Amino acid sequence: MNKYLFPIYRALVPKPIRTSILKKSLRRNITDLLSSIPENQINDDQKEVMEYLRANEVRIFPYSFHDNYSADQIEVFFDSEKKMRYVMQEGKRLYFKKRWGIKRIQRAYSDLSREQDINSPHRYLTDAFSIEGNDVLADIGAAEGNFSLAVIDKVKKVYLFEYDREWDEALRATFAPWADKVEIINKYVADFNDDSHVALDDFYDQKKDITFLKIDVDGAESIVLNSCSRIFSSGASFKVALCTYHKHNDEEDFTELLKKHGFSVTPSKGYMINYYDKKIKSPWIRRGLIRAIR
Repeated sequence: MNKYLFPIYRALVPKPIRTSILKKSLRRNITDLLSSIPENQINDDQKEVMEYLRANEVRIFPYSFHDNYSADQIEVFFDSEKKMRYVMQEGKRLYFKKRWGIKRIQRAYSDLSREQDINSPHRYLTDAFSIEGNDVLADIGAAEGNFSLAVIDKVKKVYLFEYDREWDEALRATFAPWADKVEIINKYVADFNDDSHVALDDFYDQKKDITFLKIDVDGAESIVLNSCSRIFSSGASFKVALCTYHKHNDEEDFTELLKKHGFSVTPSKGYMINYYDKKIKSPWIRRGLIRAIR
């Protein structure tokens, strides 16, 4: 759309209608593109997306498991002492921001559960790519901390990197039972240090113990990677779960970078359709993340 007309379009057309129009356009574009790929060149994951979109609307996860998660089925509890709401995750309390109401928490936790479904392109771990007992996890972009909570009984230590001060209170409540093995860092990970930012290279130089990087920072993944140059050049053993669906070239660029540093890199199975990205373009489907081991 013409850049001069787009602001007028946004002002006049309500967001739900704009989203519906976008999804219909994406569905047509993706199915047309995938249908044009010769049979001997299209892969099984692309076929699965094509078949799904022929019968369903565009979703972030274009797979049938999407329907296995209903926000209405999420039970939200209230901690009267902390004045905070939480859900139960595998027998553990996962707290949320104080200002969030029940409906918002239900939607959020339903989405989080969907992300980590066994068939999800956004799932961090697999049977072959897992957290071990001696691993020290750097959870970069921790948010509510659901991933770290899922592995807290397995890991040796966890560093939670999350700048949002509202999440800080929730994280401290969630991980209070494991305070001896959890450290919360209220800073952005970047390639410099100040009151709000920390370079992961410098952090690692102080700690010398991180073995697993989980990086999910809403499109700022390249900034995080820029802060890991010495870590990657060190030759030390690492596992990296790195989101690649936020931007168009992330999978290709990040894979090339990690391979240069001796990592074995594998993309997650399946694709995501990140229609929230205003710059989304052909082929419109992206791998959710890559898993790297060295």
